[in-house]
Amino acid sequence: MNFKHVTMIGLARSGVAVAKLAQEVGAHVFFSDASDSTIVKKAFNELQKYGIDGEINGHTDKIYDADLWVISPGVPKNAEIIQNAQSKDIPIVSEIEFASWFTLAPILAITGSNGKTTTAHMLYEMCKTKDIHPVLSGNVGNAFANVVRNDLTIPDEKRVHILEISSFQMEFIQHFKPYISLFLNLTPDHLNRYDDMDDYVSAKMNMWSNQTHDDFLVFNADDEMLSERIAPAQATKIPFSLKSDSHVLFKLNDTKIYDKEHATLIKLDEIALPGKHNLSNYLGSATSASLLGIAPSRISQVMKTFCGVPHRLENVGTVKGVTYINDSKATNIDAVKVALESFNSPILLILGGRDKSGDFLSLYPHTHLVKEVLTIGESEEAIATVLGDAVRLRSCGSLMSAVEVAHSNAQPGDVVLLSPGCASFDQFDNYEHRGDVFRELVQGLKEYS
Repeated sequence: MNFKHVTMIGLARSGVAVAKLAQEVGAHVFFSDASDSTIVKKAFNELQKYGIDGEINGHTDKIYDADLWVISPGVPKNAEIIQNAQSKDIPIVSEIEFASWFTLAPILAITGSNGKTTTAHMLYEMCKTKDIHPVLSGNVGNAFANVVRNDLTIPDEKRVHILEISSFQMEFIQHFKPYISLFLNLTPDHLNRYDDMDDYVSAKMNMWSNQTHDDFLVFNADDEMLSERIAPAQATKIPFSLKSDSHVLFKLNDTKIYDKEHATLIKLDEIALPGKHNLSNYLGSATSASLLGIAPSRISQVMKTFCGVPHRLENVGTVKGVTYINDSKATNIDAVKVALESFNSPILLILGGRDKSGDFLSLYPHTHLVKEVLTIGESEEAIATVLGDAVRLRSCGSLMSAVEVAHSNAQPGDVVLLSPGCASFDQFDNYEHRGDVFRELVQGLKEYS
């Protein structure tokens, strides 16, 4: 593909990385962002130091003087400028697609509505061996384009890319082809951006669209919708399951996980992370790692020691006998359900943020341990409308106020759970920022208790 002139739309983390990579491979780069936020201004100054020209606080017609567009995941596919570029026959690709053109290393790509980040980190730890040098990027940590650019400078023959992939990153795919695609589950998410559930799922299915029989598609056979949607894929399909032992690499009984030869991989009481959802994530990780040739001893070692990731059911402290849990990564309703089912103690649930058209009413059957729902952010009214008569509910507005109310109302033995079920962008930069603020607020309670 001819890409002498590249326009980069969006200056988030991936946008900056793409601009640098495109310049390094010889393209003339122009970047453009409609915002002039502090983050965008910082990115603007950084790229100007690299000799890369661009604009912020709006798009001019300069963006159309290009052989190729690369867009940040945050730019929706129905945006007017996207439609204009398509009408001018300008090819458009995602950061993931563009970066993949410049690496020959195997790619292990992970997607799903929930559990992606935890599973990506599990796999990263499993793959850290003398024979494989994994690097984690994509929707978590470093941008894929940054990793690829670094490898162009210092090649690593043992490199394996482990990518956490969101539906947004799969919207503009042409040649992207993982060696292993890992699909965890499909539940409603991002319905504020997509026309419907089918539109959302279709974006995710792009991840296997270029795979062949020489590649692998690892999937959760317990998810009926997922099993149906991956059926046309050409890749070699390998299921994992909590229920079935048909065609899986690792089977499960009441006490252990074992392989096809009935050799024990790990006893269930030795696994570090509790919960059925994590057990499913472990099986998906173990299956994928095994396909890469990782030894069972390494897989089981990680299962025994891996304790999770920040912002996903993260215990951030105990104050006066009350446990505070940071689950800021729970940005959809199904993730909140998983969180609520992970505890056997009374819960004060902090819920809300920017609504992604989630079905808050579907939380009700999972609220048997919830003493009180403390709402925050733009979605407060929507939550109150559907849950206000079903559970004890209090509007708090801000996260700081919710933590203060929880601190006043919680009793020893209770759990204060930040599991918002919404995007964070109404009050925070991202879900990490929201979780960091929660952690700092809890630390403040410790200091003054």
